[in-house]
Amino acid sequence: MLNNLTPKQIVKELDRFIIGQEEAKKSVAIALRNRWRHQQLTDDIKDEIYPKNLLMIGPTGVGKTEISRRLSKLAKAPFLKVEATKFTEVGYVGRDVDQIIRDLLENAIILVKQEMSKSLYEKAKGEAENVVLKYIAGEEARESTIELFRKKLRDGLLDEKEVEIEVFEKSSSLPMVDLPGSQSGSLGVMNLSDIFGKNFGSLKKKKKLKVRESHKILIDQEMEKLLDDEVIQKDAKTRVEQSGIVFIDEIDKVCTKSTSKSAEVSREGVQRDLLPLIEGTIVSTKYGPIKTDQILFICSGAFHLSKPSDLLPELQGRLPIRVQLSPLKKEHFKRILTDTDNSLTKQYIELIKTEGVELIFSDDGIEKICSLAEDVNFNIENIGARRLHTILEKVLENISFNAPDLKGKTVVIDSKLVEKHIGSLSKTTDLRKYVL
Repeated sequence: MLNNLTPKQIVKELDRFIIGQEEAKKSVAIALRNRWRHQQLTDDIKDEIYPKNLLMIGPTGVGKTEISRRLSKLAKAPFLKVEATKFTEVGYVGRDVDQIIRDLLENAIILVKQEMSKSLYEKAKGEAENVVLKYIAGEEARESTIELFRKKLRDGLLDEKEVEIEVFEKSSSLPMVDLPGSQSGSLGVMNLSDIFGKNFGSLKKKKKLKVRESHKILIDQEMEKLLDDEVIQKDAKTRVEQSGIVFIDEIDKVCTKSTSKSAEVSREGVQRDLLPLIEGTIVSTKYGPIKTDQILFICSGAFHLSKPSDLLPELQGRLPIRVQLSPLKKEHFKRILTDTDNSLTKQYIELIKTEGVELIFSDDGIEKICSLAEDVNFNIENIGARRLHTILEKVLENISFNAPDLKGKTVVIDSKLVEKHIGSLSKTTDLRKYVL
């Protein structure tokens, strides 16, 4: 299930998208490799070894979330990001933290379904083709006639021909039911289609469509027939239990460092609720019980107003790997804009190209953008790489607005243009609080 990547290979892959933060990359690479090592063990020792959960410490915008997200993609593992503060929003303690695992399982089901759909696409396409041919040539048509129509269909000669096909349309008003003995907001509310099958509440209708338009509908319908919900759910549950990754952000916001006694109790309550999940427990879901023992938890926080030692001792003990992420500087910003796959500059170039305008970022233009990003982060508030978004949007505002009228032209983003749009703002501290 997990890719057999060495820690060095994992870091190399992460380097394609994330600049700097070598220590953090090294730590998550070891954690991911340990997941693979765990799966190679014999059963007698397997259950004794638990994943080494991580605590990432660093300001916003330095890559904490992105490292975790990219790691899950590398591992083809179910991933969920959640803010710890979400569980302090409602009532005394807040939302049921078990919902984290239920949401992770839903993500896993989507992931497995997408993978299975890719592998079954050609088969579904073939079945859809047979259905169209049945409607065009008729049920009793000879094999030679069907093959003649098949050739025409594949050559696109029948695209404009109208056919009447049967389609399933889901009812938007399916009732929701409470399962006996369940708590509200957990696994209690269930759609009736989950109980009685895929097509419960679906209406079979006949529709007249052109062959070209009917193709996607029929492929989707044939795909639904080929996908086995039981197999998908079983695979998804295994993936969650063996390779699931949960990223809990803003963990520092639930530290018990507060002057308000009520807030302190509520925050400590969230930590105590999270503790069983991270230690290992069994969570009930509508697809069956899920063990959390082997799920990798990555907690993250800026810890500006508190320290990791302000967390509950039990929770600290379950986050043995600590890694400090560094604030980003000018040289990091430069590499983010030029070295990463699908960098921001490449994204803007492709966006503006759709209008027939060629956008070029000169070296001195990139240098100026990076200098401004570092300056504003230092003097106002450090939001890391996200500062590049705000500056680039301001620089390209007029170009984006006027792009339809610039068709066929080339626009160069150099230091003069950046200075023209941003220079005066960067020198006015009060104004750039709002603009940048």
